Amino acid sequence: MKLGLTLPSFVEDPATPVAVARAAEDAGLDAVFVYDHLFRVRSDGTRRPALEGVSLLGAVAQTTSAIAVGALVFRAWLRPAPSLAAAIETIDRIAPGRVVATIGAGDSQSREENESFGLGFGSIGDRVDALRAAVVAARRTTTARVWVGGHASAVRRVAAEAAQGWNSWADDVERFAARAAETRRGATEGFECSWGGLVVVADDDQRARAKAERLAAPAEAIVGGPATVARALSRYGDAGADWVIAAPVDSQDLENARLLGEEVAPLLPG
Repeated sequence: MKLGLTLPSFVEDPATPVAVARAAEDAGLDAVFVYDHLFRVRSDGTRRPALEGVSLLGAVAQTTSAIAVGALVFRAWLRPAPSLAAAIETIDRIAPGRVVATIGAGDSQSREENESFGLGFGSIGDRVDALRAAVVAARRTTTARVWVGGHASAVRRVAAEAAQGWNSWADDVERFAARAAETRRGATEGFECSWGGLVVVADDDQRARAKAERLAAPAEAIVGGPATVARALSRYGDAGADWVIAAPVDSQDLENARLLGEEVAPLLPG
């Protein structure tokens, strides 16, 4: 089972996620992933900044040399399929053999972003059609691994029929196992299933709990020292995950990369 890390995309300075990516590569992690949002909304309703996903992934690809680089997820509705495929193909030239391009249809949380920029939101059928077109175009244009992200059955059908992998965000173990098994049934050989979700990791369980309280971490976050986090992530491996992707609540802290790469990863199933 491979272990990836999400980068801090919701910051002003692109040097911040680039530094985390370099730390992840130094720590021996398998991949880093950027988000793809136009903005995010804080609990008080104000907007957080967001670094544009394609541009950030290109920068990360350029400044690393061995670690896989990817997106969770490029939303098909934001860009015409040929344009997104060309962007992925360009990043694949920068980092040949290292790109994992996950594409999604968008969900209810995407509506405000889309409509704020005059992009519209479309029906689920419209968005799934756009997803399929983007996946097909990317597969035709690039040698990057192309995954699909999302829980809806129609989205997972596109993953199985047209992509090389599927990503689930924040599913519990039981639901992930059921969805992964169902999605794999219609897929070709070599299809990969991945899980991503929030984590709070520290040197030991007590420090992790204190950090989670300080950060007001959501209840669904995996919280613990390396052994506890590894046990929790390993359950997803047992449930069918080829990859687990950790999203630290304190994503700008370089120490997360060290702990995950040097202390958590060695405890995961081979």
